[in-house]
Amino acid sequence: MKKWYGGALVASLFMLLVLRYVVMKNPVEESYLMNPFSSNATNPLEWVHITGSPTVQYPVNASQVISVDAIAFSLFAQRNLSEGEQQSLFTWNLLKNLINHSHALPNGVEAIKEAGSAWNSLMALVQEKKLGYANDNSSKKAKEKQCPHFLNKMNATEPDKSDYKLRVPCGLTQGSSITIIGIPNGLLGDFRIDLTGEALPGEPDPPIILHYNVRLHGDKMTEDPVIVQNTWTIAHDWGEEDRCPPSTPDKNRKVDELDQCIKLVSKDDNRTVSPHSHGSRKSSVGLQGVKYFPFKHGSLFVATLRLGSEGIQMTVDGKHITSFAYRETLEPWLVSEVRISGDLKLISVLASGLPTSEDSDLTVNLEALKAIPLSHQKPVDLFIGVFSTANNFKRRMALRRTWMQHPEVRSGTVAVRFFVGMNSPHKQTEVVSAKFVMKTDDDAFLRVGEVVASLSRISMTRGLLYGLINSDSQPHRSTDSKWFISPAEWSEEKYPPWAHGPGYVVSYDIAKAVYNKFNEGRLKMFKLEDVAMGIWIDDMKKEGLEVRYEKEERIFTEGCKDGYVIAHYQGPREMMCLWQKLQETKRARCCGDP
Repeated sequence: MKKWYGGALVASLFMLLVLRYVVMKNPVEESYLMNPFSSNATNPLEWVHITGSPTVQYPVNASQVISVDAIAFSLFAQRNLSEGEQQSLFTWNLLKNLINHSHALPNGVEAIKEAGSAWNSLMALVQEKKLGYANDNSSKKAKEKQCPHFLNKMNATEPDKSDYKLRVPCGLTQGSSITIIGIPNGLLGDFRIDLTGEALPGEPDPPIILHYNVRLHGDKMTEDPVIVQNTWTIAHDWGEEDRCPPSTPDKNRKVDELDQCIKLVSKDDNRTVSPHSHGSRKSSVGLQGVKYFPFKHGSLFVATLRLGSEGIQMTVDGKHITSFAYRETLEPWLVSEVRISGDLKLISVLASGLPTSEDSDLTVNLEALKAIPLSHQKPVDLFIGVFSTANNFKRRMALRRTWMQHPEVRSGTVAVRFFVGMNSPHKQTEVVSAKFVMKTDDDAFLRVGEVVASLSRISMTRGLLYGLINSDSQPHRSTDSKWFISPAEWSEEKYPPWAHGPGYVVSYDIAKAVYNKFNEGRLKMFKLEDVAMGIWIDDMKKEGLEVRYEKEERIFTEGCKDGYVIAHYQGPREMMCLWQKLQETKRARCCGDP
């Protein structure tokens, strides 16, 4: 029975200490209280308010006298204890009465010694974890210094300097924002905000990811105030301008569900301000006639550039003003500096929501998102062209993170390139030789390996059209249909066989023939791209080409079905889900399935 009481005391003491340690909100606090057991302390248990006799006498052996202070001091040697850990020592308040009633617990001293051993082991573990946490915390702070979450500069205007530069060490990401407080001044009040990247090897000037140009008195195109947004690279010079107000009404697109440009109206007649005022200033609404323009000479403004999923939005004094869609190869993570210049008294700059080192650790390696360089010595097995538009940046990023990570793409046996429609002419794309050429869309999810395997099984390198073949379709004659085709465009009752647009493959000879006929001006253009390819192949067939139509039933044009080779109408989230399922199960399972 006596041994049972001793064991109970050991268990009670140890469990109280361990439970107290476990239920702490954070067992390893960053701030520590002063050690109550310093060398200057006269009573190491004063701070726990122990009262009563300082000694315990055992009737069995009167010569055995143990000091509670001594016991406590042996258990709790000098250590840096957190506030939470110190709370554990209040356990002694609960046990002191048991120690004083030695007649009931003759093995109490031995029990306390055993508890002390357990306590010392526990404290050694705490100290070990503290050391590891301290090292991790130090490393974390070093990384935070390298990749800060926010940057700010007050009284930013510097004497004898025409511009201001804010270094952004780890780029920008979705949710990042740059807030600028200033006053347009000087002769004109025009100023510029540039988000620039790192200078590339061999190039003297860095690319401009966003050029935000405020012209209070207009420019060559207008005498009204205007905001011009653009990009610049040494290879492609300036891109196409996004103007606010837009040069034509149909140019006002949506970016992240927000207008590319707000409407500016006249005070007198509520008409949209004309962006073309080539006559005298009297015929123009002019600066005084604008009901609202976000910037004004001599007036304070608070402007914020905020990064969305599709582009960059600018708000001024809390009002949305412009949106600018990301452009290919000029993504936000490339930004390394904010440059502000012109006639502007700059009061402060704040960059917040910046990607930290932890954010970088959670993102996919950016190098893995870059396309493998094309080889001019060795032809690729399959070249995939993805049709996209300038605003579909988020879709393209989803493709880079998902099916473009297939081993066939990463190894270079399959090349993938985006074809983004632009209004202005660009340099001809790089030429590459390929055994097969495939067309797909940026909302289609491909099992690249299965496409390559299917082409290998077919074992046909000439005259091949592979896809979901439609051999019995008629032109839509209803004007309400988006696929409406008038008799003047196609007079026959049926189309020749064609493959649905989400994904089809043609052999090298067909692709080359289409290219040559286009250059020679002998290619009949048709507004339905997938049907057009069927018409062109049918013309080649009439000219003697032996054509093989290989139908792939696993291409789904209206969504996703299990076992797919291509699933159409998939958004970025569905793309990520499909890719995850494919990696985890090694099967083509649709999202929403168990």
